[in-house]
Amino acid sequence: MAPMGMDVRNDIEADNTARLERIKPMETQMQPHSPVPPTGNDKIWSILSHLSVLFGVGIVLPLVVYLAMRHESEYVTANAREALNFHLSLLIYVLCCVPLTLILLGIPLLIILGVGSLVLAIIAAVKASDGGTYRYPLTLRLVGSGS
Repeated sequence: MAPMGMDVRNDIEADNTARLERIKPMETQMQPHSPVPPTGNDKIWSILSHLSVLFGVGIVLPLVVYLAMRHESEYVTANAREALNFHLSLLIYVLCCVPLTLILLGIPLLIILGVGSLVLAIIAAVKASDGGTYRYPLTLRLVGSGS
């Protein structure tokens, strides 16, 4: 006959095994939460926010999109916020380069800013069309994510 301690140990192990068997089906039923993919209109507003520098409306379009859509779509809000921060940063950088044009250093810097802004806006628009959000480099985060 087995000692009494062995019976208790076997009972505990059997009880734990039974509990694990009940838990396993519950774990397989849970599915990871996936974000809702952006719709066509959300993508269009996001792309337009990034490409507004090409249309000559710079800060105005991302600001209007951000204010109009910030309670409707997190995707559009994030892209418009990034575009707005980029355009505001670009404005600050241009204002800093204007006095430097007197010593001829500002002219190449303005050209670099112009070409860089076009290239980065196109990259951001492509990323937005794929359903992502592009984080512009060297951008001051002036418009925060708070509501």
